[in-house]
Amino acid sequence: MTSSGRVRLWHDEEGWGVIDSAATPGGCWVHYSDVLVSGYRALDAGGAVEFTFEAVEQDGWPFRAVEVWPAGQEPARIEDCRPSPGYTSELTLTFDSDDQTRPS
Repeated sequence: MTSSGRVRLWHDEEGWGVIDSAATPGGCWVHYSDVLVSGYRALDAGGAVEFTFEAVEQDGWPFRAVEVWPAGQEPARIEDCRPSPGYTSELTLTFDSDDQTRPS
């Protein structure tokens, strides 16, 4: 279900918060991984948001957000989850030849 609401609280250091809306009485828990913005995923307390949610208990809250984005903006979904070249690395292992004399 999709609804509009306001961020009641946001724990930036812990990456979670609660959204209030008429559709989610008692509050809707949200995790930073469900925030659809580009860059750093966080919400501002008091900010207007749109969100989808499910009716399951999460950490004492009766609802859990599935996707959240700032009201009036398009959700920033990542369609291609492959890592960019900036997030890859390479390792080359070179072994010594077996012909070398080993100390006894």
